[in-house]
Amino acid sequence: MPPAPDSRPIVCYVTDRKALGSGASLQNLLARIQSAAAAGVDWIQIREKDLPGRELLGLARGAVETVAARIIVNDRLDVALAAGAAGVHLGHESVPAAEVVRWRRAGNAPAGFLVGVSCHSLKDAKEAEMAGADYVIFGPVFETPSKAAFGAPQGVAALAAVCAAIRLPVIAIGGIDEENAPECLRAGAAGIAAIRLLQEPADAAELRRIVERLHSVG
Repeated sequence: MPPAPDSRPIVCYVTDRKALGSGASLQNLLARIQSAAAAGVDWIQIREKDLPGRELLGLARGAVETVAARIIVNDRLDVALAAGAAGVHLGHESVPAAEVVRWRRAGNAPAGFLVGVSCHSLKDAKEAEMAGADYVIFGPVFETPSKAAFGAPQGVAALAAVCAAIRLPVIAIGGIDEENAPECLRAGAAGIAAIRLLQEPADAAELRRIVERLHSVG
């Protein structure tokens, strides 16, 4: 289960192999996952929606076998289970969270298997809680190219409203950086999720400094 609200903030690295450049391989992405975990990231969400199942499974297995961070697979429940991942993260085009939770409650998933949901409104967040999800990722909080398809930034006030309205841990996403992350945590977020902030640093020491700073905010 997710950490209690009074523990240090959750830091979640969300992968995006396309942002690594056209020549990047899955081995390059796995290396980034390993670097993020070595720097102290808590969760790693493998978000490679267009990757064929076999390749996604290979990537997820490689991550599970080589890092201590919790590996969460986006959308693909079958891949998450086959890889031995810590959970699955569901979007609007995924299997409904309520169905996955019912399936899990029937004893079909390993103990502690997480079910998370992407939310872009207070209504989404309340529905995720009613469905029995373990956590929600809410955003985009700030402007970011990767979340442009989900509309204008929600803002910190909307994040605070979601955090106040539901009992689930809320992870903020969208344009998160070192300067605005504290705003999200003060608004009640249990942690932050990011692509660029945690994927772009090539220097291991710099990445560890960023993760330690994010953890220290709580």
